[in-house]
Amino acid sequence: MARNLDTGLLRTFVTTADMASMTAAANALHLTQGAVSQQIRRLEEMFDSVLFERDRRGLKLTNDGERLLGHARQLLGLNDEIWAAMTVPDITGEIRLGAPYDLVGTYLPPALKAFAHSHPQVNISLVCAASPQLADALTAGEIDLAVIEEPAGPSTGECLNVERLVWVGSRGGSTYLRRPLPLSVVSDTCAFRPAIFTALREHGVEWRTVFDNGNIEATIATVRMDLAVTAWLASTVPADLDVLGADSGLPALPSFAINLHVPPMAASRSVNELARHLREAFAHPSLPYATRGGGGRRPKGDPW
Repeated sequence: MARNLDTGLLRTFVTTADMASMTAAANALHLTQGAVSQQIRRLEEMFDSVLFERDRRGLKLTNDGERLLGHARQLLGLNDEIWAAMTVPDITGEIRLGAPYDLVGTYLPPALKAFAHSHPQVNISLVCAASPQLADALTAGEIDLAVIEEPAGPSTGECLNVERLVWVGSRGGSTYLRRPLPLSVVSDTCAFRPAIFTALREHGVEWRTVFDNGNIEATIATVRMDLAVTAWLASTVPADLDVLGADSGLPALPSFAINLHVPPMAASRSVNELARHLREAFAHPSLPYATRGGGGRRPKGDPW
């Protein structure tokens, strides 16, 4: 007898697998952690299999979980494709999307490429700025939606992902040992700046800013030349730079959320459709840096 799969349960399973955390999955799906746990348990009972096991890094897929994940992605992709084809009318116009510089080359390309393929009549204007500036622009109506980096915790936006902020230095460099610590921050409006300075201050680490109020390319060049260290989200660290772990003597940094902000009263169909593509890109990331191999002083036990 034919059995029907519950795509809602599968979506919860895939989100939990992608984030390796029921708490993060609950935030992304706007559910309670208890609801996520219950849905995963229902799937396990349905298949008479254990799908996750816990280790020191968080949740890890079992062999059965790995086997289900690929099939679940395919089914959800087809589900979303059918839904969009049958419910989303042809849309036109222009969308102003705000995003921080560091996310432009990581999470955004798959979403923007898929959206452009599905809706060639829509023009996207990408507005890049620091997260606090994007929040102001959204409030002022200067952009239509924004992906904003904020300290993990309560937010008016929708949590797409939570990542650790990490120290970054030159491959094989020694600048991280200097005191005062040479520090490069992209701009004085950088969302990470208060967290970085607070961590250094609380741990008694003196610092001096080597480079400020520039662009991310200049900051990368400064760090690459071993003139300074900086701090970025783990998934955005270029492959030729080192992540500095606990052995560097630098204090641990907090986690940051990547939140999607869409004004509910002003969002058009095109904006809502782009928001859907952004959610999909974050749920199924394909990042060039997040899964790379090789060296680097990575914090022990810290998953990418």
